[in-house]
Formats: sequence, structure tokens, C-alpha cells
Amino acid sequence: MNKENRTTVADFLLLGFHELCNVKSVLFIGIFLIYLVTVIGNVMIIMLVTFSQRFDSPMYFFLGHLSCCDLLLSIVVVPLLLDSTLREVTISFVGCFAQFYLFGSLATTECYILSVMSYDRYLAICNPLHYSSVMNLKRCFHLAFWCWIVAFMLMLLTAVQIGRLNFCGPNVIDHFFCDLAPLLQLSCSDTSFVETENLVVGIPSTFLPLLFISKTYMTIFCTILKIPSAIGKQKAFYTCSSHLAVVSVYYGTLIVAYLFLSKGHSLNLNKVLSLLYTVLTPLLNPLIYSLRNKEIKKVLSKYLSFN
Repeated sequence: MNKENRTTVADFLLLGFHELCNVKSVLFIGIFLIYLVTVIGNVMIIMLVTFSQRFDSPMYFFLGHLSCCDLLLSIVVVPLLLDSTLREVTISFVGCFAQFYLFGSLATTECYILSVMSYDRYLAICNPLHYSSVMNLKRCFHLAFWCWIVAFMLMLLTAVQIGRLNFCGPNVIDHFFCDLAPLLQLSCSDTSFVETENLVVGIPSTFLPLLFISKTYMTIFCTILKIPSAIGKQKAFYTCSSHLAVVSVYYGTLIVAYLFLSKGHSLNLNKVLSLLYTVLTPLLNPLIYSLRNKEIKKVLSKYLSFN
């Protein structure tokens, strides 16, 4: 396309699941119910961690941040997704840019929080005598603060480069949110630098925490196997089982999505896989902790029976 014929795109058209028009009402109701449970579940955990004295340990402190991250992820993606199930949605360039930046920052923050939670479990099981002195309130605040700050700063590098790209048309995004791949496909600029930056900064910031978590749990499991009593082993496994389940769900959905997306499958399949880490994971995290954590179940049952 010649430069003189280029026009700047002011907004984008999100097609969502337009090809499923025959079942759009069912799709809307299903996603809405998932969104409702997600919001209620994460708000419930945030309130329990914030206002109940039972949950003043570092583990619950970071769980509150994880739920806050999941809640914000849902708010950033799902309302627009619900709208796109019923009609073609127009989003401004600034709105699309903001959604891309917030989603990427929150997803990266979740990776860092999960890695900090694995470090907390490592100290609790492998170094219990120094746990209270190391994971004090000040240290917890610092770790949580840097999880959020580093993630948002790293994502800003990619977001700034996306903001510098030219979009000359077409402006149709065959997706339900502003993800990196469809934005790069629509740009009429050279995107090689952005793609390289994503490989150098974006992917490591997502998967290096997974390597840290894996190394941490290898050490934890080795320590647990050395515990002489069966009850002690069971208690130690139970201490980290909820977090391990959340890590498995989060990174499992990401890895499955990346594997299929990299092999060039159909757009419909890509969108369905994107639902795994944008809609399903924020729903499962509070459910896993609510169902597997005795303290949370005890407080919830007491509150529900009281009402």
C-alpha cells in the first residue's frame, strides 16, 4: 500500500464469536454465569482475606492479591466479550490499546504472584524455623508491590511499541478482545521489532516464573519425602496442594493455548482456546481455594449458617 493512500484507523471492529450466531443466546448466558461466579468468588476471597483475622498469614495475603488480579482480568475482558456475543462491537484505538496493556500486565502480574506464593510455600515447608522472620508483613508488602510494578512496567515496553505502529485498514479483529497477534496482523508497519521484543521480554516474563515455581516444588517434594511420619507428609502436601492446583490450571491453559496457536489452527479454535486463560482460569482459582482450603470452608459455612 502506498503511503499517500494510507488512512489512520480510529477504531476496530471486534467480531467475537460471530460465526456462532445460532447459539449466541446460549453462549451469552453461559459466559455471563461464569463471569458472575468469578466476580462473586474473587470478591468473597478478597473480603475474607481483608477483614477476617483468621487469614492474616502471608499465604492468604498473596491469595488476596491473586484474587484481585483474577477479578481485574475478568473485568477487562469479559464485559466486552459478552457484548461481542450479541453483536459486532466497535472499540476505539485507545480502548483497544488500553485493553491490550491491562490484560498483558495483569496476566504477567499473576505469573509473578504465583511464583512468590511458591516461595512462601518453600519457606513454610523447607525452612519453617525462619519462616516468620523472613515472610514478615513488610517483606510481603514489598514482594506484592514489585510483582505489580515490574509486570506493568515490562508490559509498558511492548504497549509503547504497539502505540507507535500504523494501522491503515482493514480494522476488523476476528477475536473477542485486543490480543497481540491480531493487532500485529492489522498493522501496516514493520512489526519485527515488536515481535522480537515480545520474544525477549514478554515470553520470558511469563515462563521464567514457571521455571522458578518448578525448581521450588522440586525442593519442596524432596523435603517432604524426608519427613519420617506419614501424617507429617500428608500435612505438608496439603499445605501446597491448592497453590499447585492453581499453577497447574493457569500454566496448563497457557501452554495448551500457545501450542495450538503456534501451529496455525483455525481462528475459531484459537478463540475457544483463548477462553481458557481469559475466562476459565479466573473462575477456577477461587473455586480451588474455596473447595480445598479448610479454613475458608469453615468460615464460609459458619457465615452461611449464620445467615
